[in-house]
Amino acid sequence: MDQSTTEQRHTTEATFSVTGMTCASCAAVIEKVLGRREGVSEATVNLASEKLTVVYDPALIGEADIVSAVKGAGFTAALLAGGEDPRSAQRVEVSSHHATVQLGITGMTCSSCQTVIERSLVAVEGVSSAVVNLAAETATVEYDPAAVSIDELVGAVKDAGYDAVVVPPAEEIQAESARDLQKEAQARHTRRQRNLLIMSASLAVPAFLFTMVPPFMDVIPAVVAMWLANTVGGAWDPHMVMKYMGLVLATPVQFIAGAQFYRGFWHALKRRMGNMDTLIAIGTSAAYFYSVIATFWLVEEPVFFEVAAMLITFVLLGKLLEARAKGRTGDAIKKLMGLAAKTARVVRGGQEIDIPVEQVVAGDIVVVRPGEKIPVDGVVVEGSSSVDESMLTGESIPVEKHTGDTVIGATINKLGSFRFRATKVGKDTALAQIIRLVEDAQGSKAPIQRFADYISSYFVPAVVVIAIITFLVWLFLGPTLFPGALDDLTPFVKALLVGTAVLVIACPCALGLATPTAIMVGTGKGAENGVLIKSGEALETTHKTEAIVFDKTGTLTHGKPVVTEYEAFDDATIDRDGFFRLAAALERSSEHPLAEAIVAHAREAGVELPAVDGFAAVPGHGVEGEVEGRRVVLGNRKLMVREGVDVSPWAARTEQLEGEGKTVMLTAIDGVPAGLIAVADTLKPASREAVERLRAMGIEVFMITGDNRLTAEAIAAQAGIDREHVLAEVLPEHKAEEVAKLQERGLSVAMVGDGINDTPALAQADIGIAMGAGTDVAMETGGIVLMKDDLRDVVTAIELSRATIRRIRWNFVWALGYNSLGIPIAALGFLRPELAGGAMALSSVSVVSSSLLLRRFKPSMRRAEG
Repeated sequence: MDQSTTEQRHTTEATFSVTGMTCASCAAVIEKVLGRREGVSEATVNLASEKLTVVYDPALIGEADIVSAVKGAGFTAALLAGGEDPRSAQRVEVSSHHATVQLGITGMTCSSCQTVIERSLVAVEGVSSAVVNLAAETATVEYDPAAVSIDELVGAVKDAGYDAVVVPPAEEIQAESARDLQKEAQARHTRRQRNLLIMSASLAVPAFLFTMVPPFMDVIPAVVAMWLANTVGGAWDPHMVMKYMGLVLATPVQFIAGAQFYRGFWHALKRRMGNMDTLIAIGTSAAYFYSVIATFWLVEEPVFFEVAAMLITFVLLGKLLEARAKGRTGDAIKKLMGLAAKTARVVRGGQEIDIPVEQVVAGDIVVVRPGEKIPVDGVVVEGSSSVDESMLTGESIPVEKHTGDTVIGATINKLGSFRFRATKVGKDTALAQIIRLVEDAQGSKAPIQRFADYISSYFVPAVVVIAIITFLVWLFLGPTLFPGALDDLTPFVKALLVGTAVLVIACPCALGLATPTAIMVGTGKGAENGVLIKSGEALETTHKTEAIVFDKTGTLTHGKPVVTEYEAFDDATIDRDGFFRLAAALERSSEHPLAEAIVAHAREAGVELPAVDGFAAVPGHGVEGEVEGRRVVLGNRKLMVREGVDVSPWAARTEQLEGEGKTVMLTAIDGVPAGLIAVADTLKPASREAVERLRAMGIEVFMITGDNRLTAEAIAAQAGIDREHVLAEVLPEHKAEEVAKLQERGLSVAMVGDGINDTPALAQADIGIAMGAGTDVAMETGGIVLMKDDLRDVVTAIELSRATIRRIRWNFVWALGYNSLGIPIAALGFLRPELAGGAMALSSVSVVSSSLLLRRFKPSMRRAEG
């Protein structure tokens, strides 16, 4: 057997998703690295789809080896299974055992810190992905427990120069005990920073006063010099005393308060990266060590101890203000956690007892009194009441609850008392699922974040280069170019100050916070309005929506037929109510959905239905039977023809109703035309209003249904949808194809459905919106899940997405604009370094405050208060 035959027999092909690529060079690197591995015969990377296809010999190299080789090249890979498109493929970890853990991180200062931690974690053997959220101060890590432990993950973060604690999943926590470990770690970090700020300010401010403010700089050094002369003896030069005092005051600030910047600088340097710590450490060290030299050797030169001390003080102050503002971006999560009930009253052993909500188990009978909070999810078994569900759904009008109805944990009972059987407790409750979805979304990265990550990766090195060039220009060309700007300083000293100002005014922090802070506030605001956005990507994609496709049944309409009208014929021998009573009695024996609608309408009207004799269903025609001694037939025209009943005088009225999308059933009693009943799946009250608003927003609105075109166009007309936008007679399995056709036209398409039989279409669309989740908020399909069956929430989701992306873009404009203006201003010598440091610190606070403005978002289609 020749070699080629052997290779053909033993090679196999596998496709992997690859993340981390930024350009064609990245793709070439991966292909080259894999091409050199023994057993790999071909490796092809598609940069656009971020896919890697490898043909290899499984006897020589395995999938885990391929993933490891890609990781060694600086990228992340995961095996794809179940399809050629990574968007539809199931993501499968190479290890058969994988887990996800969330770590609370403290000590991050900018987006570069985020990158350092991500790279440090991904470099650990057994870690498949790591995503760090700068705003939430968390890291979400996917790893193989058989290859790496959580302690090793925490150790990797600490080795990178940061602190980490394990955060328990949202579904395993209750109310105020939530995230205790992370909150304690953050509180300790904040206290430490506050103490350092107090120490730093108490030393830096006096140093600034007696070196820069005339009354103090003239008096204090002279007084201290006289005291030293009297105490120690000898002559003391006030100018030198001022230098010594600056050294004494600035040194603790530099090496105690500023130690964190040196540590961060060292850890970043080890990984050949730069971050905010790099800029601060270099800038303050330049000012401090030059001043030391000017104190003991170049005694005629001025010192700038106050520059280093004040700079560190300003940065610490800015970071504390930023932390305080960032804490408010997570208010939505805190509100949701605070909704959980702490205790529940259950029936055990025939007695009512109060127990912690954590001890409630599925099947328990729970007692709820007026004004109490419902502790868990369940079904009412006794009693009735109205329940305020606004805290979870955003719906202000209380919902009536009776036996058999579902109740949601954390909602508030109003006036009545009832008992319910617990069905979902702990991590399975709607509240726990909502918290998990919101936290997952807040911890995810939106595609727009890549822009910030890309710039940040080059930002610090670029700033260092600019600062060096600025220093050299001022040193050698300053006297010539700026003869009046030296401020009586030597070119070297002026160059040093200007170069330091350039270093410290640059702020990668603001750029790194622009996206995650807005995503946190936006997703939280969505949850408050019953709109659950599953990821940052879903939030971003939604704002691009150009066309929206509504499934008809259950989305635009109620999803079940109801009686819209019934009329007695003019020549009938029985009145309107009489004929309907007999028809409804006949239909009570039928199992057809239209029959159920007629019977339900009769019962709601309080109609007493008599008994039926000789009931029979006529397939494809209708039903017949005897009611109160009279022969009644009910069905379509075919049945009337079969019975020899002439209904032609009412054909125009029948066609009119059918043109409105209604199903008309004709009735004859004792062979005489009696009347007609119209049944339809009616439009939801808010559907037309929502469609009109979407069209006003510039979005094309389509309706898709399996109904015939006549019925479909009638419903579409009621909803305000154009006839040419009606996709009728489409089978459920072909709905995805119709969505794909719209995408082929270049439209960004949103699909709105119930998340069950619309699953393929929801997955095919650019963004899938699952309607009316109720307590089942963990629907797998759909990037957005709506708690209620209200199309106005679709409008809210799009408006919120647009508002969030506008805020992110504004944050980018501010962050980039600040740096674009600040660096030239500092380079031209218009800013002292300590003022530049203060501006840098406040720029981050400005971005976070900008994101917090999203908390003012209000849906344009607000419901009338009940």
